[in-house]
Amino acid sequence: MPARPLSDETLHLINAARDALVQRCGASALEERTLFGCWAFFVHGKLCIGVKNGEMLVRLPPERHGAFQETPNTRELSPGGGMQGYFWIEPQGFARGAQWASWLDEAVAYNPRAKATPRRRRPAVRASAAVARAKPATGEGPPHRGAEPVSPRKRHSIFEADD
Repeated sequence: MPARPLSDETLHLINAARDALVQRCGASALEERTLFGCWAFFVHGKLCIGVKNGEMLVRLPPERHGAFQETPNTRELSPGGGMQGYFWIEPQGFARGAQWASWLDEAVAYNPRAKATPRRRRPAVRASAAVARAKPATGEGPPHRGAEPVSPRKRHSIFEADD
């Protein structure tokens, strides 16, 4: 199923977070990808800030989890306590410039001490699965040597016309 388009508020927040992190850390230290269903910003390979539905995910020092938990307009990423130091900040919690700067500064300051989570590797494709994927659309069986390679099916994208 294709992803839903992002709201204007979320796009604005993503751009603001990107600009603020580039200003604080430099563009070469910043990486963006999706994580936990949100747009995430990694600084030196470690999660720092995320954005989802107009809210901001911040990674903060786990030893101060209790203090951040009491802060208004915040909620834990994992209410069961399994992910210490990860918080969702509601829009009212970063509406003022000082609040925004405070959350970003806390997340960036903690980043050098944060543990980097290694990227998961995709499992190796078994030979039988590779042959099954390479079958021609006519269902005649696996391709033979000398046959033209079968082009992979075009993936659906909401940003490209379906031809």
